[in-house]
Amino acid sequence: MKKRVLAWDGCSNVRDLGGLRTGDGHKTRWRAIVRSDTPSRLSEAGWAALYAYGIRTIITLRTHGMTEDELSFTPRYADIATVQAAIEDITDKEFLQKWAASNLWGTPLYYQDALRRLPERHAAVISAVARAQPGGVLFHCIRGNDRTGIIALLLLALAGVTPDDMIADYELSCPDPERDELLAGEHSSVREAILSALGGLDIDSYLSLGGVRQDELAAVRKRLLGEVG
Repeated sequence: MKKRVLAWDGCSNVRDLGGLRTGDGHKTRWRAIVRSDTPSRLSEAGWAALYAYGIRTIITLRTHGMTEDELSFTPRYADIATVQAAIEDITDKEFLQKWAASNLWGTPLYYQDALRRLPERHAAVISAVARAQPGGVLFHCIRGNDRTGIIALLLLALAGVTPDDMIADYELSCPDPERDELLAGEHSSVREAILSALGGLDIDSYLSLGGVRQDELAAVRKRLLGEVG
């Protein structure tokens, strides 16, 4: 797993979603989709490494109703396309009270509720991946943990990646004792929270409900898996 971790100067949580096992015995493609913390932290050498790795589209995961200066940047290369996608909404007061006020927003325990409330916002990111220009796609939030984690979960579910590999990918982010303590206080863990989010999730139906077309679902699978017979 750890060979998927990429050293791009300035960022501390970058990894390729390649090399993950699917339930039918395939593996996800390398250099197709990468997750990270915010590229605004990249040095010139970091941007050069990103570009050399083949990234040509960057999707920024925002929260509607928040100003997040750390997510603002200008790519150092003119042919890198950028997409802005607000996948959360702090104007939803019930959601805000339930998760932000409890600090559980920084754990995967909120994923299940977020998936229930926000299919259109999540689906918009998957459609953006489907429509991305040739080259690698990078998606990110600030830390590269939570918003990035939920989109990684959807992408990997769409590719048919095993739950064990999804959980292992999430746990490759920086160790977070505070998160683990919060989860333990809710009698949960990273593993249990992610399995709960996946439980009963029909990924094609969920994304279709959110507005992803069938050809876009196929395009994302092809990007992640290549031509699988």
